[in-house]
Amino acid sequence: MKLSLRDLYLALAAKPFGKAQTAQTWKDVNPALPATKIRVMGPPPTSGTRDSLNEMFIQKGCETDPAMKALKDTDADKHKDICTNLREDGAFIEGGENDNLLVQKVASDPTTLGVLGYSFLEENSDKVRAVGLNGVMPNAATISDLSYPGARTIYIYAKGEHLRAKPAIKDFLADYAKAAVKGGLLQRRGLVPFAPAEAAAAQKQAGQLSVLNPAELK
Repeated sequence: MKLSLRDLYLALAAKPFGKAQTAQTWKDVNPALPATKIRVMGPPPTSGTRDSLNEMFIQKGCETDPAMKALKDTDADKHKDICTNLREDGAFIEGGENDNLLVQKVASDPTTLGVLGYSFLEENSDKVRAVGLNGVMPNAATISDLSYPGARTIYIYAKGEHLRAKPAIKDFLADYAKAAVKGGLLQRRGLVPFAPAEAAAAQKQAGQLSVLNPAELK
């Protein structure tokens, strides 16, 4: 399977580009894909992974259409309805929040795709295989340099008044940044470490603790 974000959106959206969902196989979505029934198992709405699926995969696939991207500015509610709601006819199956169980279910059916965290893919590479998106396979390198569409940087913020009241927070932030390197504690907990340059920048930021400028937020 070589999927694009657009393919994934067309397969899983409740109303792809505002139209009725009729696709039953991947070939219905894209003639270059196999005529295999669409069956994707993923997290429920209560999961943070589901939020990531909607924001980083489904919405981005929807916004490959310029009209849908423009709709976000003119009618945010309609944009959300069209670009983030998943179909409920059985093609997308809520597999719970236990990724180990999801791995077992996907491994038992080679035609099912699963949505799960990268650490679970790594730990179960003998049972499940990765699916590339937009021509990029998920691995430590493509996640570290953010070229894989599902990769994202984790940010940590601290309130100024909290830092003044509890100076030890500064030490915690500094230690956390130092742990975000290859072989560090965060990698052992399942996160992909920064590349050396980004790790050094994070440690510098943790030492400086610059005041956040709201205008820089997207």
